[in-house]
Amino acid sequence: MKSAVENLEPTRVKLTVEVSYDELKPSLDHAYAHIGEQVNVPGFRKGKVPPRVLEQRVGRAAVIEHAVNDAVPGFYNQAVSETDVKPLGQPSIEVTEIPAVTGTPGGQLVFTAEVDVRPEIELPSLEGVELTVDDVEVSDDDVEERLTTLRERFGSLVGVDRPIADGDFVVIDLAAKVGEEEVDSVSGVSYQIGEGNMLDGLDEALTGHSAGETVTFTAPLAGGDHAGEDAEVTVTATAVKERELPEADDEFAQLASEFDTIDELRADLRTQAAQEKSSEQAVQARDLLLEKLRGGADFPVPAGMVESEIERHLQAEGKEKGDPHGEEVREEVTGLLRDQLLLDTLVEKLAVGVTQNELLEFLVSNAQQYGMDPNQFIQAASQTGQLPAFMGEIARNKALAVALRQVSIKDGAGNDVDLSEFIGSDELDAAGPEGEAGSAASESADSSESADSADSPESADSADTPDEAADEPAEAPKKKATKKADSAEESDAKKSAAKKAAAKKPAAKKAAAKDKKSDED
Repeated sequence: MKSAVENLEPTRVKLTVEVSYDELKPSLDHAYAHIGEQVNVPGFRKGKVPPRVLEQRVGRAAVIEHAVNDAVPGFYNQAVSETDVKPLGQPSIEVTEIPAVTGTPGGQLVFTAEVDVRPEIELPSLEGVELTVDDVEVSDDDVEERLTTLRERFGSLVGVDRPIADGDFVVIDLAAKVGEEEVDSVSGVSYQIGEGNMLDGLDEALTGHSAGETVTFTAPLAGGDHAGEDAEVTVTATAVKERELPEADDEFAQLASEFDTIDELRADLRTQAAQEKSSEQAVQARDLLLEKLRGGADFPVPAGMVESEIERHLQAEGKEKGDPHGEEVREEVTGLLRDQLLLDTLVEKLAVGVTQNELLEFLVSNAQQYGMDPNQFIQAASQTGQLPAFMGEIARNKALAVALRQVSIKDGAGNDVDLSEFIGSDELDAAGPEGEAGSAASESADSSESADSADSPESADSADTPDEAADEPAEAPKKKATKKADSAEESDAKKSAAKKAAAKKPAAKKAAAKDKKSDED
């Protein structure tokens, strides 16, 4: 097989592949056998029909077409490997020559494949780089804020006979009309004033009114067939409740934590606040390093990659290809894809690998975030070919952590900052790999299908979406001082933890919000 590469653009190449008749022969033999099993020829058993008889029945062209369709992906992958091309996404393949369809068998297969490729990226040197992060300063206000959040989790809702105020919980009946058409209505929904997660203007409309009063206002609809259109909204608060908090005393400390006194609980909350601020230092250092890498590397993003991601974005929102919203997100998509390519280059430069345990930990964590059984989640990821995407996400985060070890990190006072709790250490890495990633995940999923290679024409456009790029460093486990509360306010305590999560999980946030509403009802 011969292959040649032609650079069409800085981020797109054209492969020309020539396959001799002898190299194509195994695929032709397979095509004869496969077609022979499907064709009934009097005097011959299925699968035993001679090639010359099959050619008389179906034509040699049909056999060659079958063989070419089966063979091209494999020869494409071979050409990619031999030419060291790093494709991004699906190739556009055109067959320009096939073996002789009449006369003496012979000739060759020739096809071209145009595909986006990763641009050449020159990363800036990390030698001598110094990053300055915020100091870790825990104030009394920080501690009291955490204590208040904890008290809210153990608080109770009581009905009040007064006008609605900020922070109150109200039970509402709501209906929205566009013109004369009622486009939405809900009844008996619990809502906290100030949350701002329903309709624009709802808080202002309800504040100052009492239970039983009906208010009408105009607001743009956030979703549905009339998304963005102004609707006339009628809302009635059927009940008003406020949250009563338990006293911050020793009795509460014993109820809500493992401590006997409120002073001990406050001390532990101060420690937790310090740990959270240290985690925020790691996030800040990560962002500063990424900005440093961005500023030192100038390269084009493949146009096809951008268009594919925009199309996927539109599909996820139920919009057609070419919708004007695509242009609105183009700049954001391009920036996120640029970060992804940048970090992929960093992964290669630092020779970062993903261990079996790292992949399993990531999959189990994601399964928990989405409320799924880990085995089912792993099986679904394997069957849909998402394992390479997950491994890419892990590798990018890990590469940033390894890179952070190579730079100097100081606080505002010029003191060295130790982030090893969040970014690991070279000593831990030197302990050796824990196993090849992917095998255990496949075994857990009990799946016989392996994920497509990123270099394969059957694989998705690298399967990595911009949302997966440059996530926050994972937080080390810490001792929990508080017990689980079965009250409506439990989800409030989850908000601060969500800020430190290693990956963004919109679905998990929605689930938490749903739990909160159902509890409050």
